[in-house]
Amino acid sequence: MLGRNWTWAILGVLALVARRIAMLHPEKTETIYSRTFFPVVRNLTDLGIGRLPFPTVYLFVGLLVFLIGRFFVLVKRRSGWKERGMYSLRSILNFAGGLVFFFLIFWGFNYQRIPVFEQLSLKPRALEQEILVQEMELTKRLLIQLRANIQADTVAISSFPVYKELESRVREEMGKNLYLLGLNFTGIPRTKEFHPHGFMRRMGIYGIYFPFTGESYIDPSLHPLEKPFTIAHEMAHSYGVTDEGEANFIGWLICSVSEDPLLQYSGQLRLFRYHLNDLYRMDPDAYKTFVASIPIGIRNDMASVRENILSVQPFFLELSKKSNDLYLKTQGVKAGVKSYAQLPMLAYAWRNRLRGNAEVISDPFEGGQQDGAGLDAGAR
Repeated sequence: MLGRNWTWAILGVLALVARRIAMLHPEKTETIYSRTFFPVVRNLTDLGIGRLPFPTVYLFVGLLVFLIGRFFVLVKRRSGWKERGMYSLRSILNFAGGLVFFFLIFWGFNYQRIPVFEQLSLKPRALEQEILVQEMELTKRLLIQLRANIQADTVAISSFPVYKELESRVREEMGKNLYLLGLNFTGIPRTKEFHPHGFMRRMGIYGIYFPFTGESYIDPSLHPLEKPFTIAHEMAHSYGVTDEGEANFIGWLICSVSEDPLLQYSGQLRLFRYHLNDLYRMDPDAYKTFVASIPIGIRNDMASVRENILSVQPFFLELSKKSNDLYLKTQGVKAGVKSYAQLPMLAYAWRNRLRGNAEVISDPFEGGQQDGAGLDAGAR
């Protein structure tokens, strides 16, 4: 079919034209696609292939291998280099057009929606050092309180529920608490572990959302303290949040408002690591002073996470970063991979919003009481 006509190539071009129009009208994209069409895609996927007990990307790879093999067989059957060349060109363009079409239809138009922080009336801005340190003190106090509810000793936390239970727990928290954002999130998306163990990290990836299957995946070799936040981050993508900084923010928020201290601790620890990276870049001496004030239990947890990060080295780290940066920028994310590091700004803007609306949620401490060195060289 791919070699008989130009249907999919044409559909791919039309989808790109529609994408350009969507970029010019984010409000209509939000209403028509993100809040009307995409939820249908989300729910149909979850009720269909999402129920399979294994990552359906394996089926996609199998189909891809089959199509490539079939392509070469059909090319070989053609007589003459001109006929083979024309068939090959048409097939390749149709295949590329099909990928573009389904990528945009299944998920990609969400890149042109109204940014989440705008919908929430958040005004993120770069944090000055004084404000950053205040935020770090708040997060540190939260971590101290949470850790005391998890483990009495100072040994690094290393045990979590089995993955299936953890995934269900995070998804339940997403379902219960997404109303806080006032966003039209619906569905029961899956975030599955992608085997073999460590493969994704070797490729420079911790987690990924795959629009062609409607599922997200994380590497099973991740440290237990990283998994809850990473699952929530990838589920945010599953719900149509495309910006990495906003997915980080939703992952942090969902973990933070959970009643489960382990999920809370995972989210606050990730924010804390971003805080430390920012402080190190601003003032290495202040960073060293602050690190000395961190309780030994929390430092042991961060050291354990760092050790896990360093245990699996990616084959092509720079290539992975540059390709991801290029991909994000072509989709309209101007900050590229730097968008990951926007979490401290978004978290501060959210906390400020809550301080101005104290009846929504109370901060237990309110009114009272790439990369840095040392503990947190692995924060992303």
